Amino acid sequence: MQWELVLFFFVIAFVYASVGFGGGSSYLAMLTFFAFPFQEMKLTALVCNIIVVTGGTIIFIRHKQVDWKKVLPLAVVSVPMAFAGARLKLSEDTFFIILGCSLLIAAVLLWIKTKRIQDEATAVNSSYVRDAGIGGAIGFLSGMVGIGGGIFLSPVLNLMKWDTPKKIAATASFFILVNSISGIAGQLSTVPKDINYTHIGMLAAAVFVGGQMGSRMGIKKYNPVVIRRVTALVVFIAGIEVLHKHLH
Repeated sequence: MQWELVLFFFVIAFVYASVGFGGGSSYLAMLTFFAFPFQEMKLTALVCNIIVVTGGTIIFIRHKQVDWKKVLPLAVVSVPMAFAGARLKLSEDTFFIILGCSLLIAAVLLWIKTKRIQDEATAVNSSYVRDAGIGGAIGFLSGMVGIGGGIFLSPVLNLMKWDTPKKIAATASFFILVNSISGIAGQLSTVPKDINYTHIGMLAAAVFVGGQMGSRMGIKKYNPVVIRRVTALVVFIAGIEVLHKHLH
């Protein structure tokens, strides 16, 4: 295990936890850079996701930022779709092509700045069918790639003015948690017997510390736009590298 990778995971968890994300896309980007075993990448990213977002989700629930009537249509469909996506047996090249495209999309979504709506702003009219469709599509992609899906869901909901920023962050955090758990459940039958749990444990410990610090300290002391865009560049470069290696 390269200690630089452990440090990167710590930093990623710190940054993402401060805004309610798990960091799955950036974990996969780093694992790609460090040539982590293909069979272990999705499991590692999802385990780290769960560790980072669990605390934040609990805090959001305690502060009553989770609107269950609006969140459940997203989650009820996304969970089985994430499970189904994780069950798909993809070839290594197919997985990396999907991952590369997902990283590029994630980079764009990280880079753009959606116009914030006021905390008092009223949300758009709820549509269970629309929300279920969004949740299902993102959940399926999340299961295939090995991310929680919050990095896709949050910008989409912000663009839709689905709710206030705090409630969207709370929704994304819960969404990442349940989809990551579902994704791991879907992978259990395909996890290799010789998987290196020591490596996963070291990275899990790094994101636990980083996530706890990020959720408590927040990122407001720093320039969140700069940090988000630096992260976007890393994810974008990883996506280009992945596609370059696996597109023939």
